[in-house]
Amino acid sequence: MVDSSLEVGQGTYSNVYKARERGTGRVVALKKVRFDTSESESVRFMAREMMILRRLDHPNVIRLDGIATSRMHRSIYLVFDFMYSDLARLVCRPDGRLTEPQIKCYMQQLLAGLQHCHERGILHRDIKGSNLLIDRHGVLKIGDFGLANYYGPARRRPLTSRVVTLWYRAPELLLGATDYGAGVDLWSAGCLLAEMFSAKPLMPGRTEIEQLSRIFTLCGSPPDDYWRKMKLPSSFRPPRTYKPPMMDKIGFLPPAALALLATLLALDPAARGTAGQALQSSFFSTPPLPCDLSSLPVVYKEEEEEEVPDPAASRDGRKPKLRERSQKRRDSKKKAEEQSSYKGQNHNSNSPNREEKAMEDTTKSGQKSTRFSQVQEMLPPEGSPASQAQQVPRASTYHAVMSEDHRSNPMAALVPRDHDEQKTSRRHGGPEIRSASISEHEALWSAGGPSNAKQIVVDRV
Repeated sequence: MVDSSLEVGQGTYSNVYKARERGTGRVVALKKVRFDTSESESVRFMAREMMILRRLDHPNVIRLDGIATSRMHRSIYLVFDFMYSDLARLVCRPDGRLTEPQIKCYMQQLLAGLQHCHERGILHRDIKGSNLLIDRHGVLKIGDFGLANYYGPARRRPLTSRVVTLWYRAPELLLGATDYGAGVDLWSAGCLLAEMFSAKPLMPGRTEIEQLSRIFTLCGSPPDDYWRKMKLPSSFRPPRTYKPPMMDKIGFLPPAALALLATLLALDPAARGTAGQALQSSFFSTPPLPCDLSSLPVVYKEEEEEEVPDPAASRDGRKPKLRERSQKRRDSKKKAEEQSSYKGQNHNSNSPNREEKAMEDTTKSGQKSTRFSQVQEMLPPEGSPASQAQQVPRASTYHAVMSEDHRSNPMAALVPRDHDEQKTSRRHGGPEIRSASISEHEALWSAGGPSNAKQIVVDRV
């Protein structure tokens, strides 16, 4: 089950929860993907994200560990390693800006992850600081592939331009292009490079028109053939001509960083090159060199793992607070019994004659038994109609009826029906979560049952 207090992220189509895996105790992240089976688009987007994640395998790309399904709610949980921070938090941390070696290390990891995605024909289409996750060792991992899609020369279908967060959106997307490639991710990477140096967004526009104005103000007006290459209407032109004042706006960057930024923020997508070419930039070979992972900011604390209770300690199904209160009551009761026995020993030495007290108890008992015998005489004899009418009804006895489905498939008798499942969920307060790794998930249903499913415990929903 998932605890709402452990929700660590929320988006338009999904929520992210912090949970603990049963058995291993490993802390994981569960991305709850909401979808409606009546809407084919939502199902298609969910399936595409899972297929893309299965296709990627790189140290700088988040890895899909498994899939957890809810039998009550129309949602699927994607299971990932839990990441303790993201690049947006590190850039804005109050205790100081990132150093140049640290920026180079993060930028190197970002470009390496993008190179892996692009070589497999996948565009992320939402590169920004909050989607670049950082684990406890300082490794950057590209996450949130909800807007990702396939691209390549063999793809004939047009792509949508309504992708990428506005501040990191390439100009061709703002102009409505539907045929684009890896340049949209590289433009976002260039915006993040400048943001890491200045600790603030490079072009924080509020509308698409304002964002375009900020881009042309920084990069200058595009040449005339730009409109022809972008296949845009010839009547569309910026209202004025801009000179490229990039040196004045971001002149605080080192020369090597400024050269890389000018390449990544080229108005022509073809001039941005590839992620592999960006990794060969002199920015990464000019001193100071990229630092080691051990020199990156610490984003992990030991007490953070203790926020999620270990399910191995709650086999009885009770909540941790309820279990703690029960233990306190048992301890206090035991202490009270010890105190009463101690007082009883002291009291017995000064108590009146025990024989007199025993005689009083016998007298009282005799009075009670006399009253009970009088009541018995008033009752009708056993077996009479009045006696049968006054008998206490017995508890109803239910006999299981084996249906045809159950005779053909005995395991069906163990699986709750829909109405039984709803009653069970109301009684216990949460959905039953079953999970399996991807390979196990496929082999599971081909084997005919969930007997080998690997369970993920989610801490209350």
